[in-house]
Amino acid sequence: MTFAYDALPAGSAPCQSCYMSELTKYLGDNHRALGLGIGAAVGAATLGYYLLSPPRSLMEAPIDLNRQSVEVPGGEYARVSVLCEDGKLVETLSGNVNTLYEGFQRGLEMSKNNPCLGWRTSPEGPFEWMTYGNVAEKAHNFGSGLLSRGLQSNPETFLGIFSQNRVEWTVTEQACNMYSMVIVPLYDTLGPQAVTYIVNQAKLSTIVCDKSDKAVKLLQNEGISCVKCIIVMDAISEDARKMAEECHVELVPFSEVEEQGKQNLQEAVPPKPDDLCTICYTSGTTGNPKGAMLSHKNIVAACAGVAVTFEQKFKMTPDDVHISYLPLAHIFERLVQCYLFSCGARIGFFQGDVRKLTDDIKELRPTIFATVPRLLNRIYDKVMAGAASAGVVKRLLLSVALKRKEAALNRGVFNNDTLWDKVVFKKIQENLGGRVKYIVTGAAPLSPTIMTFLRCAMGCFVFEGYGQTESAAAASLTFPMDFSVGHVGIPVACVKIKLDDVPDMNYYAKDGKGEICVKGASVFKGYLHEPEKTAETIDANGWLHTGDIGTWTPQGTLKIIDRKKHIFKLAQGEYIAPEKIEGVYLRSPLVGQVFVHGESLQACLVGVVVPDEVAFPQLASSKGITGDMAELCKNAALKKEVMDSIIALGKKSSLHSFEQVKDLYLCPEPFSVENGLLTPTFKSKRPQLRDFFQDQITEMYSKLT
Repeated sequence: MTFAYDALPAGSAPCQSCYMSELTKYLGDNHRALGLGIGAAVGAATLGYYLLSPPRSLMEAPIDLNRQSVEVPGGEYARVSVLCEDGKLVETLSGNVNTLYEGFQRGLEMSKNNPCLGWRTSPEGPFEWMTYGNVAEKAHNFGSGLLSRGLQSNPETFLGIFSQNRVEWTVTEQACNMYSMVIVPLYDTLGPQAVTYIVNQAKLSTIVCDKSDKAVKLLQNEGISCVKCIIVMDAISEDARKMAEECHVELVPFSEVEEQGKQNLQEAVPPKPDDLCTICYTSGTTGNPKGAMLSHKNIVAACAGVAVTFEQKFKMTPDDVHISYLPLAHIFERLVQCYLFSCGARIGFFQGDVRKLTDDIKELRPTIFATVPRLLNRIYDKVMAGAASAGVVKRLLLSVALKRKEAALNRGVFNNDTLWDKVVFKKIQENLGGRVKYIVTGAAPLSPTIMTFLRCAMGCFVFEGYGQTESAAAASLTFPMDFSVGHVGIPVACVKIKLDDVPDMNYYAKDGKGEICVKGASVFKGYLHEPEKTAETIDANGWLHTGDIGTWTPQGTLKIIDRKKHIFKLAQGEYIAPEKIEGVYLRSPLVGQVFVHGESLQACLVGVVVPDEVAFPQLASSKGITGDMAELCKNAALKKEVMDSIIALGKKSSLHSFEQVKDLYLCPEPFSVENGLLTPTFKSKRPQLRDFFQDQITEMYSKLT
């Protein structure tokens, strides 16, 4: 269904009679096929008259969206945001905030002691709140308690934390900030071997855990000998107490440490900007995790860089609310919270069960939602699956609503109170609480289709960021009024970005393509005790080499086009970047996950596809094929449909013939963190995938030779 006014120039306002006549004509001509009577067609047309009324407000960008970044002198082809005055990079937040400690103190002042941290004491209960003053007091008590137990107030003191997101996590972090200690997060999905490595490398003598079972995991690990004290947030089980006694490790309730500190309060010892703040271990696809050392200056600079972009149009206030569910062990969520604390905003914690996340969101009603593409993809898939199973009228209405709101976005018009929102998108918006103003996503690329869908259906601003732990999570961010898709925005105002030559892949900076390199105050200090790996990542001139391949768009935004680190050669010598190919294949609605594999002794590529859990069974049903997912994956006709779909996408995306897979294995079980095929940040672990599917890979190659 298309309307003639789609071709109108930007800024034109078609008359309502045009909307009315075209919709009436469409419904009138097709009412039998749609199962509509004449009365229903007229009723729908009348509704369309109002729903298709032109949007009202035009949002003007404070910058030229066709010139969002500028090249800086020096011959390196480096670029900075046009928001950097005279090309100068920012390092501090508003109010001369230089450390995370100062950021929280600013939030305490701005909030007027309003609510800070929220949690639910029962699955159906309301959120209860602790004020900024309460959090500051508890951090003071807990930090003083740590000192009374022998820890030192300096950046050489490392404190481990092994917990889900909750109030005590933040209290522990703020206590470390208050007394210049360094927090070292652990998380379940690292696995016992990696946890052992981290605890020993960081020489953690004291670790804070949320539950007894995590304390038991640590105590059962014979490879750990440096731990002397484990502080437990919840009630300590008898089994944990007995095991601690046997291991000669002190087991202490969190509340007891707080009370000890309360009885012996110590004066705060605030950190300096260059002091180490945290060590975030990155779980790579091979080898041991690396401990990225981030200073207070690194994290504050990243916050400041994000704030410069965000605050061109918006201002975070104490009335804003965030749902914390992304692991605090990862720097992305920490960065979000650092910024929110400095603004005096509120943070509510989910209950720790992702199955109850939707209920927590509906109860909290957040205004800001920081998330990853994986969840946003699920929202999109659920809506599309619901539309596919609904009646034709509902499908038509959703399609037209999305088309009209997208057309408005393309004209720079953005509203969330249209009748489209009230009639079509209300339930979708209510699933995220009904108040979301900003969605921020990162850690992996978000499909342009889903980006546009969210902006239309949620009626909120969707920001896509790019960065990594080593850049304190932030390197680039999309601009608020830029509704284009397919890029990751402009350099945040704390860094400059250049593209470095990669001759093996035929990428050259002079052509505007190359490895993305980042330089600025947010770039990490290095990897703990690993100077060689640090030197591989940060060059002699201070540039952080990301391993990602990017290009500059004509508008000055950054676009990720490839990955440097997973390149291999086929037998004929062609270089293959599998993640680029996987990115193309993932656009197929039939593909949920994909792994592309090649070998230097083989002339072609093969692949493993986990079919989409919604679209694939629907395809089977449409062809009269029945069975569970495992049975469907064995069906040759369905395999051909998937193969045809991805090959067509490859051709459309100009993949070379040698970049296309020549055979596929359909796997009914998803790649996951639990089965060891994904990292905790949901990136493919390529060596593990290769080993896991070695039998299928061997069989595919044997058929092809």
